[in-house]
Amino acid sequence: MTEQVYGSLGSGLLDLSDNLKLSIATSLFSKASVLQDKDVTETVLLKTKSGFELFEPNAIVRYLASSRIGFDAFKRSNLSHFEEVVLYNVLKSGKSLTEPLLELPPINTSSPEQVILFSSLYPIKDSLPKSANTWISEFASKVEKAVAHAISITKLERAKEENTGASHVEAEFVKPQDASIKPKPNERNTLITSALPYVNNVPHLGNIVGSVLSADIYARFCKARNYNTLFICGTDEYGTATETKALEENVTPRELCTKYHKIHSDVYKWFQIGFDYFGRTTTELQTEIAQDIFVKLYNNGYLEEQSMRQLYCPVHNGFLADRYVEGECPKCHYEDARGDQCDKCGTLLDPFELINPRCKLDNASPEPKNSNHIFLSLDKLEPRLREWVAKASEEGKWSKNSRTITDSWIKEGLLPRCITRDLVWGTPVPLDGFEKKVLYVWFDATIGYISITANYTKHWKEWWKNPDHVDLYQFMGKDNVPFHTVVFPASEIGTGDKWTMLHHLSTTEYLQYEGGKFSKSRGIGVFGNNAQDSGIPPSVWRYYLASIRPESSDSQFSWGEFVSKNNNELLANLGNFVNRLTKFVNAKYNGVVPDYDVSNCENYEVLVKDVNAILKQYLIDLEGVHLRKGLEVAMQLSARGNQFLQDNKLDNSLYNDKPAKSDAVVAIGLNLIYLVGSVIYPYMPETTTQINQILNAESLRIPDEFGLFIKAGHCINKAQYLFKRIDEKKVDEWRALYGGKQVK
Repeated sequence: MTEQVYGSLGSGLLDLSDNLKLSIATSLFSKASVLQDKDVTETVLLKTKSGFELFEPNAIVRYLASSRIGFDAFKRSNLSHFEEVVLYNVLKSGKSLTEPLLELPPINTSSPEQVILFSSLYPIKDSLPKSANTWISEFASKVEKAVAHAISITKLERAKEENTGASHVEAEFVKPQDASIKPKPNERNTLITSALPYVNNVPHLGNIVGSVLSADIYARFCKARNYNTLFICGTDEYGTATETKALEENVTPRELCTKYHKIHSDVYKWFQIGFDYFGRTTTELQTEIAQDIFVKLYNNGYLEEQSMRQLYCPVHNGFLADRYVEGECPKCHYEDARGDQCDKCGTLLDPFELINPRCKLDNASPEPKNSNHIFLSLDKLEPRLREWVAKASEEGKWSKNSRTITDSWIKEGLLPRCITRDLVWGTPVPLDGFEKKVLYVWFDATIGYISITANYTKHWKEWWKNPDHVDLYQFMGKDNVPFHTVVFPASEIGTGDKWTMLHHLSTTEYLQYEGGKFSKSRGIGVFGNNAQDSGIPPSVWRYYLASIRPESSDSQFSWGEFVSKNNNELLANLGNFVNRLTKFVNAKYNGVVPDYDVSNCENYEVLVKDVNAILKQYLIDLEGVHLRKGLEVAMQLSARGNQFLQDNKLDNSLYNDKPAKSDAVVAIGLNLIYLVGSVIYPYMPETTTQINQILNAESLRIPDEFGLFIKAGHCINKAQYLFKRIDEKKVDEWRALYGGKQVK
């Protein structure tokens, strides 16, 4: 009888059992060899020249044995039933044997029933009692070559642990926020503000990256380091611009402010800006605190009355606020400079300095008229302010542009500056004879930081009048600098109160759009609501804006670069690292971190050295508020993770051929993903949340050094795609959609 016997190509315990049955049976009862053929579709089979076929391994064993022992080969006992029902299900499921093992008979290798029984017990021998293993070992010694052959043709997959969802993470986690955040003794207390956005517009990307996003990144870093941190912002709502916009929309100023406050709030929520409180300046506490500061300045002799020549519009019969006078800048000759500042060169202006001034509302030529106003005596406060600036800018390591702008103001010598206006919508001036005037918005608005904090917590003085225990960090565009480094601190100094004054100032230059300026009226550029409409997740927008943050010079928003950074950095670097490893751990380890020994990974020490060097630089950059550089460094960790997997050739071969090394590589790699998730949190909090969900781990405090926080036995969840590829065809589509009428 000449047969062809084909073994299983699978890699499970059942496949090993089948190949043991066939290898032993052919060695004992036949001259055939067990073959393997990928073209054979059935799992195992036997073929004869006559065309007779069998597909079930037990039947093949009995058929081959029948040539030696005849019909006795087909006799069955309770052992046959036990093997076919109990052991088969154990081998198929990979679970442990729970039923009691039957008494094993004296060994007889000529018995096909014992060959079948042995072949089903051998793959699970490590989980069986000692008495059974004695029987198995003795039987194996009698068919040693056949057993070796079966093992050689079966690429047995390693046994997988059951994923119970258990958590085994030993680390310092991010502390939950208190319901009401207040300074704590013996802790680092950080108060963070971003420039209050003016209420009557929709913020564009330049506004977002220049203040709120930058402040949010730093606030999230502080909280992820477990510093006691309060992050405050709100809408700046008083002033002529609000009055005029309300007239245009035929609503009251209060109604207008409420409408746009919600628009701002919704935009920032979508961008995942994590304010502890987002308030507004039109509150009773704003009036109370601003008037208190005003009165103290007045009583201390730092306010003075002057008759001020103002521009008056004869068409609508009203004094013109500085920003409602437009004309040619005397410095750079930009034709659309405002009466308070030139947007092109940044020079602060007096409306009378403009060449050919005009009323912004009706284009009429304004006339000069006199009006009495209150001035802040900056000249009297200058000596103390100079001393404070020199000390604070050095200790707080202000950004370079902050120092340059502040120094240029002080160098020219400070003069009294008007802090009242002929308006209705504003904080009333608490002085007899000035009942029809309000505080100038740039004196009043910075006090909004304090009043917004007061609306958040009754403990506001513990933040704002606690300079020995609180550090104040402020974020803004460069055009806001003088009001935060000269006018506001001079006002604080003049009150005589012990204020928490500016520690660190982080300012940005301008973000340009595709070679030009953002313009809502001309439909040029991306505004907050446009970003949401794009369908691209907030994490991608936050990443891109942080990566081009204009820290030391103007930068450009480019759709081509936006798509490239998503596809080539987020997707190919960070997304690939996380997805590749977590999919592998789920596929090969059932999502369970194996027992591991880092000594089995020969390049582990090199990895730790590299990772700690990157982490050290990251902490230096973030502590120094170098946010753009910090992001670049954070992504280096992810790139180093990809290199680690590549260097160790993590694949099926490593898993099968070098299991100890594979175990170490995946465990180390998962811990590196955990670290990467923590350092990208300030920039992409939603992505960190996804990573933590995949890892089944709480938020890791950004550590000082790399550690093996995730232990053996920890169970992770299924992999998720963190990012999606953006079709490059979208570049032209978006460019056309948001290009407006801009001339290229």
